[in-house]
Amino acid sequence: MTDMDVTPHILVVDDDREIRDLLARFLTRHNMRVSTAGDGVAMQKILGERRIDLVVLDLMMPGEDGLALTRRLRGAGSTVPIVMLTAMGEDTDRIVGLEMGADDYLAKPFNPRELLARIRAVLRRVQGGEPAAETRVNGARLGFAGWVLDVSTRDLLSPSGVVVALSAGEFDLLRAFVDHPRRVLSRDQLLDLARGRSAAPFDRSIDIQVSRLRRKLGDDAKEPVLIKTVRGGGYLFTADVKAA
Repeated sequence: MTDMDVTPHILVVDDDREIRDLLARFLTRHNMRVSTAGDGVAMQKILGERRIDLVVLDLMMPGEDGLALTRRLRGAGSTVPIVMLTAMGEDTDRIVGLEMGADDYLAKPFNPRELLARIRAVLRRVQGGEPAAETRVNGARLGFAGWVLDVSTRDLLSPSGVVVALSAGEFDLLRAFVDHPRRVLSRDQLLDLARGRSAAPFDRSIDIQVSRLRRKLGDDAKEPVLIKTVRGGGYLFTADVKAA
């Protein structure tokens, strides 16, 4: 295995050439390969030609913005992790970005070291480097309510045998639930288990991830069965989990 095989390849998508060049130099100094793109067209070309481990995607760009590009990627079934860069104070855009499938976000202006930390955290989760603290069921395939989660391939199979694409954040959240079935987990606990960092004040990202996961599991939003909301407590995964 060569260094190229194990060095993360990051794609930075931003219409500001100065920011692209700054991040490329910084991430390269920290043992990452970096490609850059100034718009969605260039981004799609690179994704079609190279194996990219994570995309750093600016929200505000001319033409297709970061939200539209995230929607297109997830709509095409891509699960490449996305860290979205947003303008300071744009809470609505951050929420929409997470709903569409972004795995994390960082508000501009930001410290490149914080972005590096976010990138590393997401990559660790994708590569399985942060195991859940309390695994209840052993095995690479975990079954619940007719569904099967393959933790080695990160695939989710529906009761009818169809593979349901999960983003890195959705997989991490579902893994946290199946590792802790029939136990109330607070939002802070879910953030620690699924995202590997503490919640910011009023951080709604877990609520958004839960909503997305419910949709993919066919769990009714008004009266969910699999993932129940516990008022003042957090969330409860109701299914029994067993090795499949």
